[in-house]
Amino acid sequence: MPRVISNDESLPRQEHAVASGALTDGTPVIVNSDGTVSVVAGSNVTEAFGTPVTITPALNFSAVYDPDEQKVIITYQDSNNSNYGTAIVGTVDASDNSISFGTAVVFYSNAVTDTSITYDTASDRIVIAFRGYNGSNYDGIGIIGNVTGSSISFGSSLLFTSSDSLYINSVYDVTNDKTVIVYRDATNDDGRAVVATVSDTTISYGSVVQFNTSRAIYIKAVYDANAQRVVVSYRDYGNSSYGTSKVGEVSGTSISFGSASVFNTASSNHIASVYDASNQKVVVCYQDGGNSDYGTAVVGTVDPSDNSISFGSEVVFESASTDNTSATYDSSLQKVVIAYRDGGNSNYGTAIVGNVSGTSITFDTPSVFEQATTTYTASAYDVNANRIVIAYRDGGNSNTGTAIVFRLASSSTNVTSENYIGITRSGVASGAGAIIDIQGAIADNLSGLTAGQSYFVQADGTLGTTAADPSVFAGTAVSATKLIVKG
Repeated sequence: MPRVISNDESLPRQEHAVASGALTDGTPVIVNSDGTVSVVAGSNVTEAFGTPVTITPALNFSAVYDPDEQKVIITYQDSNNSNYGTAIVGTVDASDNSISFGTAVVFYSNAVTDTSITYDTASDRIVIAFRGYNGSNYDGIGIIGNVTGSSISFGSSLLFTSSDSLYINSVYDVTNDKTVIVYRDATNDDGRAVVATVSDTTISYGSVVQFNTSRAIYIKAVYDANAQRVVVSYRDYGNSSYGTSKVGEVSGTSISFGSASVFNTASSNHIASVYDASNQKVVVCYQDGGNSDYGTAVVGTVDPSDNSISFGSEVVFESASTDNTSATYDSSLQKVVIAYRDGGNSNYGTAIVGNVSGTSITFDTPSVFEQATTTYTASAYDVNANRIVIAYRDGGNSNTGTAIVFRLASSSTNVTSENYIGITRSGVASGAGAIIDIQGAIADNLSGLTAGQSYFVQADGTLGTTAADPSVFAGTAVSATKLIVKG
């Protein structure tokens, strides 16, 4: 029976073995139960989309997951009904990656824009912040929704400002049981925030706080659960339109902010942000006006001691113009998912999976979910179904509001935490003898490595800086071509 044979003393820390299947040069291999060796083979995280489900002609989507009812709620501006503010409850079926909806419910009987929806854990209620027309101009308004099964009912709406408010966004602060609403005050042309408190179906507000003295647009807020802080990211018109973030600390019914931190020294548009709970990092995504409007992301680390945030290097996730961006976090697979309109591919709706490691992020290959012009994307992660729901406006179908279910699945592979043996020294045919660089050897036939960086065997046999599932440590790079194998 073929087996691993003895060490070749002339080639220390290398093994001779019989190949089961062809081996290629500089490839991670496993040892089989019969002593032969094979290349690591399989697939990394797999992706699949369900069938798109139409809602109604609509725009300005927002989405959130209600964990008590195990439903996804989508809000929108209903183009078929005088642009009224409307909400609909969706149920995800993981067996076929489908979503079905209950009856749409109007929450504001006049035109709305800029809807933003959050889930209040303490009260088990939905909070919707929006820009609502009052007959002569627009107000900043909030309202509380109560989801029961596939239906939703609402309390009375209440203004948080009578000034025209744009780019409204909101986030729930779990520690303080408050919703923070951020927006651009068009009357004063600055960035503002207000803390909302929920009591059953009633909403109340603290005092409005200014977080930016000049115009703030493309405003997005996210909650960092580790630091217990709110992070607001925006385009700062008063500072050359640079991409900027501030950390907010809620106390009672008010919020205070630390100093501004620039994440992009260029015009930053179509900003989205998400919190990676596994890595305890904030990921900000945006269109980089200083780099051909490429889709770009940056990883931020919050320091609660002084309410500051620092950023790693910018990473391009799409080498083309991107906009209408949304981001969410798959807590099951610990991945960031960005949905966007890809200007480099006929403005198709596209999603890409990001993997945070330290203060950087790497990306998988993007996947198209709609082969038509796609705008107003919003997304939410259904924890019960382990699926992401993406809502968007389908330009290829009369601008109809549409939802699609996105599934990420864990990898399939032949490598385990025990059977990885090392890196092939040269390629051989199946059944031929092979030389393997094993633990302690320096494999010097690789490329594209970063000295000092740890590398892990991925499910498909490649090397990456982020641990896959299972986690298999390949070794540490000492140069661009050399790796100390497995320790």
